[in-house]
Amino acid sequence: MSVEALFIDETQNVLEAMKRIDTNARQILLVVEDSKLKGIITDGDIRRHLLRGGKLEEKVSKIANYHPRYIYEKDKVKAQGLMKKWSILSLPVVNENLEIQSILFLNDNEIGRNHSLNVPVVIMAGGLGTRLYPYTKILPKPLIPIGEIPITEHIINQFLKYDCNDFHLIVNHKKNMIKAYFNEVEKEYKLEYHDEDTPLGTGGGLSLLKGKLRTTFFFTNCDVLIRANYKEIYDFHKQNGNMITIVAAFKHLIIPYGVINMDSQGKVATMTEKPEYSFLTNTGFYVVEPDVINRLEDNKVMGFPDIIEQQKAWGEKIGVFPVSEKSWLDMGQIEELEEMRKELGV
Repeated sequence: MSVEALFIDETQNVLEAMKRIDTNARQILLVVEDSKLKGIITDGDIRRHLLRGGKLEEKVSKIANYHPRYIYEKDKVKAQGLMKKWSILSLPVVNENLEIQSILFLNDNEIGRNHSLNVPVVIMAGGLGTRLYPYTKILPKPLIPIGEIPITEHIINQFLKYDCNDFHLIVNHKKNMIKAYFNEVEKEYKLEYHDEDTPLGTGGGLSLLKGKLRTTFFFTNCDVLIRANYKEIYDFHKQNGNMITIVAAFKHLIIPYGVINMDSQGKVATMTEKPEYSFLTNTGFYVVEPDVINRLEDNKVMGFPDIIEQQKAWGEKIGVFPVSEKSWLDMGQIEELEEMRKELGV
């Protein structure tokens, strides 16, 4: 990939910036005019803009950092040390005229060392997986393979990058197969099972963990993989004093038809050719405070969205951490399963 792939003009909008960051997977764009560096935009800038109520249609000039850090070509040898000192992940390289020559990125291993969390993880792994039939006629959804390992192991491996080593699986459907698989896996992490005697929904099974979790924890469905910075998600949750933080992905849809709206007399009111819609959707990935578990009734069927509504009614703060569409991989349906395999290159 050439550095030009990271260039963006300040007259383009936030939606275009989000798409470009998704495409380049580098979490940064360079605001450029006549090849000269004017500013930078990161995925964090976009997220903060949206959390403030900003619109995707607004110009990127509203969110760009016009006082970015950069280095000259002669100082490239100092780049890694400067990025660590300034706690940044990338650094543009310019010549004496501020024309962009390249961009340097901090070593991935160094990024990982700074992201230690050691937070418990609860994985909801008890569903029937009816949308993945006939696969789930034979295998439970948590064991559906994505490449050479099942989806649940991909999820666990993602958390291990952040030193999360305490995992809890809520199991029901074909639970003995799940236990048999993970009992054979060589692992350096703790894995505890919590058996549902009857299905308790996407949230009710958390009542099985009463008295077992006393700290903030991650809670995720077993069919989603979030490729984002878990440390940033956790810090956002704590800094905002949330009881629950929902990780939500921006979806952008283009209707490939002309959409007609009629008035009460059956006449055409408006007609829009190939309209575009952007919205946030729940990924099934959360950060949760232990009080949520303590307040649940035992053995009561509840969806986690119902638990969120209940907490809201009690006056608790529910936050949203937005991520890009490409950051959310979902295998809830056959088509999405194949797309996940493609995205992970397995």
